[in-house]
Amino acid sequence: MKISTKGRYGARAMLDLALYYGKGPILLKDIAMRQEIPLRYLEQLIVPLKASGLVKSTRGARGGYVLSRLPSDIKLSEIIYVLEGSIVPVECVTQPKNCHRSENCVTRDIWTEMYLATQSILESFTLEELVKRYNKKQKASLQYHI
Repeated sequence: MKISTKGRYGARAMLDLALYYGKGPILLKDIAMRQEIPLRYLEQLIVPLKASGLVKSTRGARGGYVLSRLPSDIKLSEIIYVLEGSIVPVECVTQPKNCHRSENCVTRDIWTEMYLATQSILESFTLEELVKRYNKKQKASLQYHI
């Protein structure tokens, strides 16, 4: 499985919204600048994130985007699923009836383990945890440059 630019940039955009959570709506152009994401691309990414209910928008002079839930309540798996779709590496993992060999297939066992491990990792991280990691890296970077 390979996470595409959609998934990577979408996760960074959601991290940015989590970093500024509680400070009011955030403009896409500000997210794009801070996260080094092309604005036009970010405008496309925000549509499914909004449609899925992960973000909300506000119109007007003080408009922008905010997370629809607490950063601690949004899992990385939700973001990846919305932007990437299924993370299953091989169709037979979730649809064994599509392959007559699935019951006795050794490689299917490996693909299933890979899928479950990936799913478990993505489920285990919330935006709040990503914010903590971000802050830790920023602090370490500042200490290194002093």
